[in-house]
Amino acid sequence: MAVIKPFKSIRPCRDEAARIAALPYDVYNREEAKSEVEREPMSFLRIDRAETNFPGSVDIYDPRVYEKAHDILWDMVKRGDFITEEVPCYYIYELTMDGRSQTGIAACASIDDYANGVIKKHENTRAEKEVDRINHVDACDAQTGPIFLAYRADETICGIVNKVKTGEPEYDFTSPDGVTHRVWVISDGQDIADIQAAFAGIDSIYIADGHHRAASAVKVGLKRREAHPDYDGTEEFNYFLSVLFPDEELKIMDYNRVVKDLNGLAPEDLLAKVEDIFEVTPIDAAGNCGNKGFAKIKVGDDNGMDLVTDSGTDPRKPAEKGSFSMYLDRKWYLCRIRKEDRPDDPVAGLDVSLLQNLLLNPVLGIEDPKTDPRIGFVGGIRGMDELERRCHTDSAVAFAMYPTSIAELFAVADAGLLMPPKSTWFEPKLRSGLFIHKLS
Repeated sequence: MAVIKPFKSIRPCRDEAARIAALPYDVYNREEAKSEVEREPMSFLRIDRAETNFPGSVDIYDPRVYEKAHDILWDMVKRGDFITEEVPCYYIYELTMDGRSQTGIAACASIDDYANGVIKKHENTRAEKEVDRINHVDACDAQTGPIFLAYRADETICGIVNKVKTGEPEYDFTSPDGVTHRVWVISDGQDIADIQAAFAGIDSIYIADGHHRAASAVKVGLKRREAHPDYDGTEEFNYFLSVLFPDEELKIMDYNRVVKDLNGLAPEDLLAKVEDIFEVTPIDAAGNCGNKGFAKIKVGDDNGMDLVTDSGTDPRKPAEKGSFSMYLDRKWYLCRIRKEDRPDDPVAGLDVSLLQNLLLNPVLGIEDPKTDPRIGFVGGIRGMDELERRCHTDSAVAFAMYPTSIAELFAVADAGLLMPPKSTWFEPKLRSGLFIHKLS
């Protein structure tokens, strides 16, 4: 059962929260991070990406970078930009984007639950990407970026959240990207006990986003255990900073693909091969597939019910599982995967797997999407125009995917399997700097 505990968060003063809160460290490249810090000198990126405080000649993994992150963080705490909670609390963190809200519980999860599989993964991590955050967490003696976790919705937790949200939030601001952030503090002893007991009754928690941050936090905890062989399990280094969301509130966006070349094929030859594999229909400028409207179609959900799914206002987007859109030679095509090609296996049956196994590998020669430089990945937040732009600049073909569902993510993780790379894109992104978990 899951151990999800309250903690004494170090968090911004109310008046500074909007300035300090920052997108995750890995959203930016070095130049973008530096520009953001120049725009907002209070941005937590000064800590999460401390190389922004050095000239470009200093390597981003230089030990001085991590020392600088430590110094800035604790100088800001000493200066009063942050406060430290006097007693362990849970925190409600609500994000609203494009009129849709999702509400999570900021808390600390157990590194033992990560190790024993109560907290389940759906992606592999790369050791070289973990090292940076291991060094950052270790140097700062704190976790600064929360792990995005998901759980199957619980009535008790939902009831407490809804009750507390009737009060005044501690933070309420809209970030430059238009996302509204609101935070409430849960300090009532009975509410805390009830939430902790409710999580203890949940047998599976899932990493939605932040696999590398989670792995890094766990490895720092294990390192601290080795340094303190008399540990008893109550120390803060046995836990890592998280925000946990109920599955029913989460939305996964599409994670699309672009390929730099056609593997020696002419566009018309690639189209012919695609037509051999999939059911292909051109999408005209009005968004129609032949005589059938493309923007809205009926599909069956897992319970056999008819649902109307909407691809939004953009007719270029696929509107159902088992389909994707292809942009080739300045034209869009709807491609439907034939039913006989859709296995029941939770990984092989994913649309991203089928695209890879039926087309990208055998036709375009992308054998390993994790390492092949010919393939690129474009988050759905960037929109369909970005796929067209890429095909007009540095790529030859683009594939717009139907989003992987949270149910598919759970099924893969429950089976102890791993998704292909870049299968899920979560929005909105959790901000760093709103909650800090000190390890000692």
